[in-house]
Amino acid sequence: MSRLILVLGDQLSPGLSALREADRDHDVVVMAEVADETDYVRHHPKKIALIFAAMRKFAARLRAEGWDVRYSQLDDTENAGSIVGELLRRAEETGASEVLATEPGEWRLIEALREAPVKVQILSDERFIASHQEFEAWAEGRKALRMEYFYREMRRKTGLLMEGDKPSGGKWNFDHENRKPAPGEVDFNGPMQFTPDDTVEEVLALVEARFGNHFGALRPFWFATTEGEARRALRHFISKALPKFGDYQDAMLTENRFLYHAVISAYINIGLLDPLEVCEKVAEAHAAGDVPINAAEGFIRQIIGWREYMRGIYFLEGPDYTGRNGLGHKRDLPELFWGGKTDMLCLEKAVGQTRDEAYAHHIQRLMITGNFALLAGLDPHQVHEWYLAVYMDAFEWVEAPNVIGMSQFADGGIIASKPYVSSGAYINRMSDYCKGCTYSVSRKTGEGACPFNLLYWHFLDRHRTRFSKNARMGNMYRTWDRMDDDRRETVLREAEGFLKRLDAGEAV
Repeated sequence: MSRLILVLGDQLSPGLSALREADRDHDVVVMAEVADETDYVRHHPKKIALIFAAMRKFAARLRAEGWDVRYSQLDDTENAGSIVGELLRRAEETGASEVLATEPGEWRLIEALREAPVKVQILSDERFIASHQEFEAWAEGRKALRMEYFYREMRRKTGLLMEGDKPSGGKWNFDHENRKPAPGEVDFNGPMQFTPDDTVEEVLALVEARFGNHFGALRPFWFATTEGEARRALRHFISKALPKFGDYQDAMLTENRFLYHAVISAYINIGLLDPLEVCEKVAEAHAAGDVPINAAEGFIRQIIGWREYMRGIYFLEGPDYTGRNGLGHKRDLPELFWGGKTDMLCLEKAVGQTRDEAYAHHIQRLMITGNFALLAGLDPHQVHEWYLAVYMDAFEWVEAPNVIGMSQFADGGIIASKPYVSSGAYINRMSDYCKGCTYSVSRKTGEGACPFNLLYWHFLDRHRTRFSKNARMGNMYRTWDRMDDDRRETVLREAEGFLKRLDAGEAV
């Protein structure tokens, strides 16, 4: 009796556990483009196009390797519209009574498979370095689950940038060397771009017709859609950009969207690139003397540190994680997040780039859009759904902890020891956004004062009971307390005025 082998759109890896456990001569691979997966949030058209194009090419690869692949395109008339529906349809078609599936990266899909009216065996996703059991064992009994200590365990386990049992360069973390402000010039032309072939063009036409009303520009579309193309993009980044990646990874520029960033996270997250292999290539470049330690370590930390840690937190905390709201924030997401007019140049640029590229780097997400959302008290679930929808690399297992935990502090401090909030001064130091802004970053109150300056103190004031005893925030509150009463009242009054205009739908 044949079994069905489910391969999801973010599982496009030849070494996938479900494929490895399957019998090529008897089992049937099921892949499906379904409305349930495109519509549960209104995904960016580029994200949908990337996944569909890569799925179709991966299905063709499997067929060429001798697999029986039953593939459903979104516009197939018999398409059931859901993953479980497609499994049931293919089970009836083939006579299969069992499904092998690699664990999905969202509780929503895991629960759907568990409740399916067909036997589904869910296998662990071994494309990650740390299993659920390993992360749970690391977390057990700890008062605080800080990424840095987990990251060190991953370094030891993989041997990456290690000299025996000691870290290369004598330190585990070179982050203090990776905070340089934006450079005057960037001598990197950006990530490798690929011309759409017939398969990609067919997908683009479908996405244009079906999802043209979703937030985001579909064209130009230049992303890798096969393992070979993704590997070429990785080699291009390592040779051309990685040497300066570390120095400027936090920097932001008005007229340069990519600086020295790799833009390969989506390729890793859908399975075109193996995360450990990516890190090994980076470590090899460092060992060859082509990449400085701060760049290599900073890049590797994002993958075996943050990426693995975020997955660990997501599965450790359980299905209710995305609904947490530890600070009680309830303000609706304003229109400026969907491209509505704003005089804040940093937000205009970050959102505009997101619309055009389905991409923004980690500091744009954390300290521009995320910082504003936290300071303004936006509903964290709405913020979570926005990030999940608009970024090409966003899948819930990695996106939700980054947003709910790190960015919005809605999990009560599981991930972050303090909220990631800042005034306009940080944005001014790390970017050139403030130079062309209608608002003045140097103005703290009054006409033209930077909204980040006002909202920063408003946030601290309204959450004083929660954060005043936080050891890392004491200086902030002491500065606030040293201000005279009139100054504090002015700041709070003007911040409230800004938030009222935001609530009224006015351009701010």
